[in-house]
Amino acid sequence: MGQNSVRGEGVSSGAGTHEATSERSRAEGGRPDSDAGEAEPHARDTKGPGRSRGKGGAAGEGRARGKGGAKGEGRSSGKGGPQGEGRARGKEARGSRSRTRRAAPRRKRRVLRWSATILAVLILGTAGAGYLYYQHLNSNLETDDLNLGDHRAPAPTPNAAGQTPLNILLIGSDARDSKENQKLGGAKDTFGGPPLADVQMLLHLSADRTNMSMISMPRDTLLTIPKCTDPDDGKVYDELGPRAMTNESLGRGGPGCTVATWEKLTNIRIDHFMMVDFSGVVSMADAIGGVPVCVDKNIHSRTSTGKGSGLKLPKGTSKIQGEQALQWLRTRYGFEDGSDIGRAKAQHMYMNSLVRTLRENASLTSPNRLRKLAENATRALKVDPGLGTVLKLYDLGNELKKVSPERTTMTTMPFEYSGSRVVPKPGDAEQLFRLVRDDIPLDGKGKKKKPKEKPSDDPAAPDADIAVQVQNGTRTATEPAVSGRAGTVAQLLTAAGFAKAAPDTATALTEARTVVRYPSVELEGDAQRVAKSLGLPLSAAKRSTDVSGVTLVVGADWREGDKPEKAKKQDDSTPKSADALNGSDKKACMKVDPNFTW
Repeated sequence: MGQNSVRGEGVSSGAGTHEATSERSRAEGGRPDSDAGEAEPHARDTKGPGRSRGKGGAAGEGRARGKGGAKGEGRSSGKGGPQGEGRARGKEARGSRSRTRRAAPRRKRRVLRWSATILAVLILGTAGAGYLYYQHLNSNLETDDLNLGDHRAPAPTPNAAGQTPLNILLIGSDARDSKENQKLGGAKDTFGGPPLADVQMLLHLSADRTNMSMISMPRDTLLTIPKCTDPDDGKVYDELGPRAMTNESLGRGGPGCTVATWEKLTNIRIDHFMMVDFSGVVSMADAIGGVPVCVDKNIHSRTSTGKGSGLKLPKGTSKIQGEQALQWLRTRYGFEDGSDIGRAKAQHMYMNSLVRTLRENASLTSPNRLRKLAENATRALKVDPGLGTVLKLYDLGNELKKVSPERTTMTTMPFEYSGSRVVPKPGDAEQLFRLVRDDIPLDGKGKKKKPKEKPSDDPAAPDADIAVQVQNGTRTATEPAVSGRAGTVAQLLTAAGFAKAAPDTATALTEARTVVRYPSVELEGDAQRVAKSLGLPLSAAKRSTDVSGVTLVVGADWREGDKPEKAKKQDDSTPKSADALNGSDKKACMKVDPNFTW
């Protein structure tokens, strides 16, 4: 894949981007060449009519929301009408829908749906048998905007080979917007209400495609949800927090707000999202023919008051599929201590087994089996426009298949309890996020190479002539930003001779180490001069397309004082509190609470 990147407009499998003719020729050939348990009640928005988000529209400069609308410079929400400069609304558009706040009852059925997502990625594209079928599969896919926030995390710096990592947010929605989802999810009085992002997992594929890491975030994590703007009706949701539950982000404009929430917390740039709902899990588990799982005792997830997923399995290994797979993925009562954390561990085990099944099951070469998988996968998914065709998903699948289970590591965000909820664990959570940001393998089998100290060939301008914008990046996963820090540091630079230093008071970032970013080689010398004046290594000057000039981001290492802290030797090991699980572990069994055996 060229430089191994799956970004922006889609997935590139060569030096350039795919053209429509290339997609058609590849499709005609069939293949390209080259318990959830009970949550405490909390407020939910009640939405009006449902919305349809871009099923199968061809991508241009705009965005279509309907079944097959071509994208131009405007928007259309009908069933395929061409777009002008204005915005049309079809039958399913919400228009001036009303939103009310009401207390939701305890939700009984939550589920992990990322397993269907991974399955979809691994098999999509192999079932195509001609251009018409390819277009049919494309029309199954729904798309939505990637990021609904005002700010983005900085893009990663390419490695020596020009490769960049790939970060995909996998989201499980608890939407009960269809009879099928209602039957599987229960809680009939929440039918049609705003969905919750009850499963959130970040998939990180290394720049050199040798390893993969995953971070699960407990659904009841308390954090700050950033300001988000609904792309359909322009409704603005103000920042919520700092003790908002992360799963509420999905109901604040769509999956793009969940992406924005992750970027705000972790400072990891997210390239794509994939979302799947209740029915998607069942259909995908059926299509693959079942997944083996293990429990260390007989289990029946049911309390005397009727709570629990209903999962009933004998001790040892069983193959589960359909609704039984759904039960496994939502089970809280009966696994370990009955918390959401035990359920996350069960989800990791399921995913490990799923990936191994896909790699080892020879029956998946059957054309009929593959077509069924492709149909179920495309109908189950909602993705961002960058993954909005079968071809793009196929290319992504090829990238993911480069990594062996032995180099796959699954983790849970380190946390500590805050009442009945959880918050990121100070120190450990940020360390895990930094390892992913810096593309350091979580299995400990590789280390990031220390960047070379190479002075710029472009001489720096006099200090008084270097314009420096100062941003506050002192916020961490567990600490708020230091108020006024950008202004204070700008004054220090001015006193040191950088007369054109000025604070950017509108931007608050998360940056572990102070960094000087610059947009082009012409400003590299200036950026290095600023870094040197602060006692930072030349490697602290980093080229970035996210800035328009020399930009000093004051990191968490400089929350006070006149100079950043001297860099200490960093511990690049995965925190034990992340509860890492290797993808090749076939012996893992879920521990069953003795109170739930039979």
